[in-house]
Amino acid sequence: MALPDILKNHLRLPAIGAPLFIIANPALVMAQCKSGIIGAFPALNARTPAQLDEWLAEITEGLQQHNQQHPEQPAAPFAVNQIVHRSNLRLQQDLELCIKYKVPVVISSLGAVPEVNAAIHSYGGIVLHDVINNRHANSAIRKGADGLIAVAAGAGGHAGTLSPFALMAEIREWFDGPVALSGAISSGSAILAAQAMGADLAYIGSPFIATKEANAVDAYKEMIVQSSAKDIVYSNYFTGIHGNYLRPSIEASGMDPDHLPEADPSKMDFQKATTGAKAWKDIWGCGQGIGAVKEILPAGQLVERWAEQYKAAKTALCQS
Repeated sequence: MALPDILKNHLRLPAIGAPLFIIANPALVMAQCKSGIIGAFPALNARTPAQLDEWLAEITEGLQQHNQQHPEQPAAPFAVNQIVHRSNLRLQQDLELCIKYKVPVVISSLGAVPEVNAAIHSYGGIVLHDVINNRHANSAIRKGADGLIAVAAGAGGHAGTLSPFALMAEIREWFDGPVALSGAISSGSAILAAQAMGADLAYIGSPFIATKEANAVDAYKEMIVQSSAKDIVYSNYFTGIHGNYLRPSIEASGMDPDHLPEADPSKMDFQKATTGAKAWKDIWGCGQGIGAVKEILPAGQLVERWAEQYKAAKTALCQS
């Protein structure tokens, strides 16, 4: 599909580094962008609007400096995730900062709101809204989003339950705009497979938790390296919305991952989550694709590896 210039220019790989809650920071975002993929972080990862202002200045200036020093290989654009949920009391302040810095891409989650889209469009930015089913996708586009992030089964964070084949097929029946696909993508060949299914971009999160730049404790990173798909538990107990979590982290907190109770979705509170809630500190989110993660690497080296795999997979397909 035809991508807007803001998404396709300067991309070495058709990929977005997913905005990892708590974990993504300016160092990781800049490493992703400099390596040639879109880097992203949730606005709420900055503990206050004042810190978000500092982060946006750091990222903007850092990427501008990189582009001046490397005109032959400019950085990819960056994205900020805005959680559009009633518990996010900072949304308006954080939106104003996105406008101030003219953030190229905004990823909206947990609520499609026309006013958010209009605010980003006011300076020429674009909005991608993450969805777990076709109904949510329709609603997001009707309310003014420019594109979609299809969060399929196996993704980290608040993942859906639909096969990526089913979700992409239903969305592409009516929508020909930008779509990024999420769900256990952790190799260059998987990025190519996402495109083959009709996605424009792959949306990759969990492998970046186990990178040098990520704001995750060493035990979290090591647990990802040592785990595989069998170690992922899907539950809504921790936040009120279903997501995928590492089984060993649940066990370490003294709970039985096979007998977790159901939670009330109305209990989700991102205001508490940003001030040290146990669900995000001790219970570690992760997607099913981590079996491919064998070591902790710098983010740029990980993207370099995927670029080689992507090229090899494409060549092999063309020869078959």
